[in-house]
Order: sequence, then structure tokens, then C-alpha cells
Amino acid sequence: MEHKILVVDDEPSIIDLLEYNLRQNGYRVLVARDGHEALRLARAERPDLIVLDLMLPGPDGFDVCRELRREGAATASPDVPIIMLTARDEEVDRVVGLELGADDYVTKPFSVRELLARIKAVLRRVGPAGSEDSVVCRVGPLEIDTLAREVQLEGALLSLTRLEFDLLDTLARHAGQALGREQLLDQVWGYDYYGDTRAVDSAIKRLRAKLRKVGGDPALIATVRGIGYRLEK
Repeated sequence: MEHKILVVDDEPSIIDLLEYNLRQNGYRVLVARDGHEALRLARAERPDLIVLDLMLPGPDGFDVCRELRREGAATASPDVPIIMLTARDEEVDRVVGLELGADDYVTKPFSVRELLARIKAVLRRVGPAGSEDSVVCRVGPLEIDTLAREVQLEGALLSLTRLEFDLLDTLARHAGQALGREQLLDQVWGYDYYGDTRAVDSAIKRLRAKLRKVGGDPALIATVRGIGYRLEK
């Protein structure tokens, strides 16, 4: 299946570079040059993945990501994976992007080979379940349906991104066990994340907030000091 990728950037050289290399690798490419066009194309074309620059005319990359995640939560529909591009190697930019729900980030100037590897990894992770049998996992007040990719907490449906679902599902499969951040990166993100465990911390923070939103106890996901996280039984 030909994956559709939306590239959002206002630098012609970056657009040309990504458009050429993505098409050479078999992807269908859509291009937006500002935040308004990005939102319009994301809604109309439903891309399989978005490569989103932070510094944009109009709504910036943070605003675009925030709006797409808000819309996904409102419809309880799976959210499109987002890989953010940032021109500055600023920790605050990366952390804010991850906490808004970005799946990954790449700092400019970037290696095209690295970005392509990350795109392939994200698309593999969010691919269809195929013929997988439905398995319902129950851990405490949580009920996780792996085929429907739904999580309920005492009957209340949690609106999770694909990444958040995969992370919670992994914790549930090892309920009561402490999983290290690097272990979670390997099992959930599925590739070498260059040791940046902030992606895990940001995703856990979002999961806890969503548990709290439906009346759940965020302490259900416990922090294990010096190791990582554990889903309480």
C-alpha cells in the first residue's frame, strides 16, 4: 500500500529535498507551506503520517499538532502520527512537542537517511493489525481490547493516540513489573531512539492526564525510581 505523507515546511530547499527522497522511496507526498494549509490538508486528505516543521507562518507547528490532537480526542479516532522538525536544538522545543503528542522529532540539519528510517519505523508501528485475534486484557479497572484498540476504565472510554495505546498495552502485558525506559523505547517505539528517554516520560505524562480526565487514578502507572514505570495490578 502506498503511504501518504504530508510534509509541512516553509523552506523550499527542505520541501524539495523531502519531496524527492520520499517519492523515491515509494511514498505519495503532499506539501503544505504554512499552518493553515497544513490543517486543511490533514483534514481533507487524512495522511498516514505528517512531517511537521515547528517554525511556520500562521499557526506554528505546536499549534498545528495541538489542534490535530484535540480534534482526534473529540472524535475518539486514531490520531495521525507526527514527526516534528525543529531548527533549534532546544530541549524545551522537543519536550513540548512530545507532550503535545508528537510521535518523534528530528533536529535540523538532519540526515535524510535517519528521517526515512524513523518514518518507516513509525509507519510499521501504526500499521493495521491484520488477522490478529482480539484479546481483551484486564488489569485492575482497565480493560484493553487489542483488536479494537480501545481502552476502557470502569466503562469510560479513553481517547488515546496510537503510541499511547501501544505504551499502555505494553505496560499491561507486564502488569506488576517494572519496565525500564530503554526497554519501553525498544518495545513501543521499535527502534533505536538514540537514548532519548524523554519520549517515554512525555507519553506517560499524557497517559496519566487522560486517566485523571475520566476519573481514574494517575498513580495506576507508578514511577519506579531509577528504572522506569510499572502498571499496578
